[in-house]
Formats: sequence, C-alpha cells, structure tokens
Amino acid sequence: MTPEFSRPMALARIPPAGRQVALHATPAECAALALRFGIVAVNSFAAELNLRPEQGGGIAIEGRIAAEVVQDCVVTLEPVVQRIDEAVHLRILGRGEEPSDDPEAPDDVDAPGGVADLGEALAEQLALSLDPYPRATGAELPGEVAAEPEAPPDPPVNPFAGLSALRGRK
Repeated sequence: MTPEFSRPMALARIPPAGRQVALHATPAECAALALRFGIVAVNSFAAELNLRPEQGGGIAIEGRIAAEVVQDCVVTLEPVVQRIDEAVHLRILGRGEEPSDDPEAPDDVDAPGGVADLGEALAEQLALSLDPYPRATGAELPGEVAAEPEAPPDPPVNPFAGLSALRGRK
C-alpha cells in the first residue's frame, strides 16, 4: 500500500554537509490525508527540513511542518479551521540500527533498502498535531450535561459486617 503523501528519499543522496528539503502536498494528497485522519479537510500541508548525516549512518532531521486542517467541532459539529505550525525532530535509522526506547529521543524513521519515506513520517507527525477535541469559538456544552452532579460515594463496605450478626449465636 502506498502512503497518501509518499516522498521517498535515498540516504545515499544526502551529502556529508547535509541537505535542505521542502515538501508540499498536492490537493489530491491533502484529500487522501483528510480521509485517512477522519477529518473534514486538509487544506494545505508542507514541510521545510534540514537533513544532516550522523556518525553510524543515521540521518538527523530537523524542521517544521505547516498545515491548515478542518475538523468538526466536538460540541456543535461546525467546521473548525486549525492552523498547525510545529517543529519536527526525526531520525532516520542507519543500516542495522535498532529503534530507540528513549521517550525523549527524536522519533525513528525506518529506511528499508536505504530509502526513507519522509512524506509518511511527516504525515504521522501531522496526525499527532491534530487537536483531539476541536471546538468552535464560543461552543459550550449544555448546562445539564456540563454540570451533571456526581453521585455520592457508596459507604465503605466492612468485610466483617456479616460476622457480627453471627456473634452470640450458638
């Protein structure tokens, strides 16, 4: 299956001094990404990246993604336009390198056969940047739903309560 926004990059094409890359999604790719993410629309999606070789064969990727997406408001279902401008820090794994378990490390990008799909890695970063609960300006939950009272807590159950009733019986 080909990703909706595929931009394969051969690691051999990245010179020792590094390389600047600008990627832009076509309208058809934006529509396919919106369908994949289950949102109304991806109006635009682009990235500016700096790829820099590291010792050991890996490639450090730093840059920014910029997008304009449209999602449904979780309260009113009105369309909500969201502009995304996020820094990205990724790392293409070198040959034979294992992904990092460090949660603070940049996300790893696999490069089977020495080719990494930058577009797919960036699409994943876009998905992570989407607002999980978009709200239209001024949208609020109805009063009875927002201020639903909590039920009082159940009294603690004494595991020996049944035994006290048996006391004194012979």
